[in-house]
Amino acid sequence: MNEQSNMPVMSATPEPFYQVWIKALTRPSEQTYAELAASPNAKANTAYLWYFVAALVQFFFVSLVQGAVMKRTLEQMGGGQYGQFNSGGGIAGTLITAVCGAPVLAVIGVLFFALGTAIVQWIAKMFGGRGNFTQLAYVLSAILSPFLLLSSVLTLLSAIPFVGLCFSLVSMLAGLYVLVLEIMAVKGVNQFGWGAAIGSLFIPGLVVGFVCGCLVIGSLMALGPIIGNVFSGINQSLQGVP
Repeated sequence: MNEQSNMPVMSATPEPFYQVWIKALTRPSEQTYAELAASPNAKANTAYLWYFVAALVQFFFVSLVQGAVMKRTLEQMGGGQYGQFNSGGGIAGTLITAVCGAPVLAVIGVLFFALGTAIVQWIAKMFGGRGNFTQLAYVLSAILSPFLLLSSVLTLLSAIPFVGLCFSLVSMLAGLYVLVLEIMAVKGVNQFGWGAAIGSLFIPGLVVGFVCGCLVIGSLMALGPIIGNVFSGINQSLQGVP
């Protein structure tokens, strides 16, 4: 009797990036992500390149939207007082900011992506995961890069008055879907259970949140006497006013 192997079948020819992205987004399963991780094309440099390009596009569009929102806000608040912002110089300034700032933010985004992936995979190894950093980075980038591009389009559409809220809701739902895919990707790459996959993905965030919370509480406790003295001085000043 011939038994079928559970190992992922390797393709002889490399798949175009868009086919990899479509597979990662539309065929979510442990087998799919294990196959992508075992692909000879699974390289960290490819993952970084995908993420950089997607983040570059996203940050560029976000900068444009933020500039348009600021322009509209200033028009409502100041009218003619902010005419210099409403001129072509304001539009040129927004474009320059987007063009110059987007690459820097994209590089920072790649660094955080690499660091976050390394931490997740390190924790996955503690849970007995079989994958490695390169495999996980490749699979996660195949999920996150197209999502960033979609998010760029939704960001532009969300700036449309009255109907922008609908696109914001679509963006939120897409983010939840991608979060589920990330959990499945960690599970497929490392070949372990759902609990280990969820823990590997969420423990870093919980630890960071706990540390930040402790720092905020500690800072407030340290600044408490100073803040109290400031408010006491304000109260005394107010009481002294006839």
